[in-house]
Amino acid sequence: MRSSKPILLVEDDQVDAMTVKRALKEINVANRLEIVDDGEKALAFLQNSENERPGIILLDLNMPRMNGIEFLQIVKTDDSLQKIPVIVLTTSRADQDKIDSFKLGIAGYMVKPVDYRKFVEVVKTIDLYWTLSELPE
Repeated sequence: MRSSKPILLVEDDQVDAMTVKRALKEINVANRLEIVDDGEKALAFLQNSENERPGIILLDLNMPRMNGIEFLQIVKTDDSLQKIPVIVLTTSRADQDKIDSFKLGIAGYMVKPVDYRKFVEVVKTIDLYWTLSELPE
């Protein structure tokens, strides 16, 4: 059963953020979606004890101020945050980005399709993963 925890989307492109929001709604994901536009804001969100911890983080790599790899380097070495599954959702097909992301303990790496229907299929896959995965408390 899917967690009722919020989803944290770390995405600087407003169009991509709205596309994720639309796709989640289309596949009936009712979890609250929290959106921040860079790694620094994502860290601030996660470190604020007033915010509920997300059940999953959807992370873009190419962002200003603190990119996705820099964000992962901090989150995956923090005992209180490292168990939150992170799915990279990016336009980057670069092997080095994939290698760096997996070395830092991500749960998956998905390239954003340009076609909306294909994008919805990617979001369905993420939802299925999140629904079936057994996560530590």
